[in-house]
Amino acid sequence: MKLFLVAGEPSGDRLGGALLQGFKDIGAPVTPLGVGGPMMAAYGLSSLFPYEDLAVMGLAEVLPKYRHLKRRIAQTARAVAASGAEALITIDSPDFGLRVAKLARAANPGLKTIHYVAPSVWAWRPGRAARMARAIDHVLALLPFEPPYMEAAGMTCDFVGHPVVSEPLASEAEIASFRTAHGLTDAKVLLVLPGSRRSEVTRLAPIFGAALDGIDARLVLPTLPHVRETVAALTASWPVQPSLIDASDAVEKRAAFACADAALAASGTVSLELAANATPMVIAYDMNWLTRAIMKRMIRIDTVTLVNLVSETRVVPEFLAENCTPDAIRAGVAAVLQGDDRQTAAMALTMERLGRGGEAPGIRAARSILDAVNR
Repeated sequence: MKLFLVAGEPSGDRLGGALLQGFKDIGAPVTPLGVGGPMMAAYGLSSLFPYEDLAVMGLAEVLPKYRHLKRRIAQTARAVAASGAEALITIDSPDFGLRVAKLARAANPGLKTIHYVAPSVWAWRPGRAARMARAIDHVLALLPFEPPYMEAAGMTCDFVGHPVVSEPLASEAEIASFRTAHGLTDAKVLLVLPGSRRSEVTRLAPIFGAALDGIDARLVLPTLPHVRETVAALTASWPVQPSLIDASDAVEKRAAFACADAALAASGTVSLELAANATPMVIAYDMNWLTRAIMKRMIRIDTVTLVNLVSETRVVPEFLAENCTPDAIRAGVAAVLQGDDRQTAAMALTMERLGRGGEAPGIRAARSILDAVNR
């Protein structure tokens, strides 16, 4: 079966990689085409263009790249039409993927269209589900409470679980080796995660650096190759220098997550990776002033952290928008470094509700897609 997949950032690439592994595990050979990163490339996908081109987040942040993104949308839709694929699977990045789906469906009304990651209509812009239904047939949801929202808009939807629950955790030997290699044997370790997009790293790194002045811990900062130079430049003036590690090295990354006593992280799916490793966290995020103003008017929830939402608690502290200040963050990090049993329980519950212990989400997603294509 030939599938055209579109993923526009590292989280989407991970989902795409797990999905392609899922097809392999159930013995359903697929030929992957489209846009993706290294994890999808490992299963034979040759990306139409660098997927980092699409890693833009925020309403105001998109504006400077609008024309470039519009060209990429048109290019991708043409490639879908020429591919002969049986289905188009857009993965996360809905502003890009759904525009591609709309154009691709106009060119081929019989094309099956599937979106992987239900839009967070429960959080903001609830009208997105109805608009999405004009271009999408079937949705794969990562969170257990999402299918009813999609079905009410006229799409079929399956909860397939979150791939984070089946990602491998570091062994004791890997943790010990990591600590020795980075001189962390007797120190408390704070994981610092200012994001994977250049725009958010540029905005958050100075705030994070100021917040960590005076924190009694060794800092470890995983980063990806496409932003490493930016991160190195931005952290050069930090009062405490972090150890930069390559987040594209799976062993190095999981050892860093496992050995950390706590983490300071940008808002996003990274909170689930931390939860998978039972690493207590503080979440902090700010954005362009215009995006901030628009989001304030649209937001429908009182927390943006997935651990808080899935566990139905509010135990992970957040410092967002005007509250994303060094002093506030510093106090939050200092408290979490002392340990937080409430977070430990909430993280375990989150993993259980996302499917830990059951069939791998990638396999469930592959089965769901096969059913949708053959329906």
